[in-house]
Amino acid sequence: MRLPLPLLSAIPILPPLPSNQHTSATNAAGGLNPSYHVGDIVLLHDHVNLAGLSGLHPLRGPNDPSFGPRFPPLSDAYSLSLRRRAHLAWGSLDASVLGVRTLHEGVYAYVGGPSYETRAECRLLRTLGADVVGMSTVPEVIVARHSGMKVLALSLVTNEAVLESGPGGDDEKLKGMSEEELEGYLARGMANHEEVLEAGKEAAKTVQALVEGIVGEMNDA
Repeated sequence: MRLPLPLLSAIPILPPLPSNQHTSATNAAGGLNPSYHVGDIVLLHDHVNLAGLSGLHPLRGPNDPSFGPRFPPLSDAYSLSLRRRAHLAWGSLDASVLGVRTLHEGVYAYVGGPSYETRAECRLLRTLGADVVGMSTVPEVIVARHSGMKVLALSLVTNEAVLESGPGGDDEKLKGMSEEELEGYLARGMANHEEVLEAGKEAAKTVQALVEGIVGEMNDA
């Protein structure tokens, strides 16, 4: 059973969380940054919490100060020291594990889902500074920081988001196309859940090796 992060320090048999407690999060995300490719890994250094800005925030409601402050800052949401360790761990991985993958640092846009984003929404998120987009992680990060935990978050780019506008009905390129051909033309680059799952499976060993390397860096410190 998975317990919400604040409850870990509230269980009588467990001591309060120490100030140096760490947590990590991983997710599958769509790539908004055109320099990102499927299979790349992104260390998060910031996020855009669209759901939170609209009122759907994990800390909304009465605050228990034993967990954390009423108004926690999030300008330091993603630990710089943990990100540094991640880069060191990445540099020590064997080329056979890395393959053609690249490690980036970027901004994660959190959206509610469960539908994938439209073309216009992807362009909006990119304009806001987001490099990847997904439907998880940020609520957990906020709660962890509220509880004083240091956070490391990794996104696996499992699909490249479609940012260009869709074709207009009067586009000359569409002349003579059948209904089936029109559907296929519009579907180019469309997010596919099965492809997302497959990309995750292919990158599992790399992500596992990276996390093990980060833990090793922490143990050696």
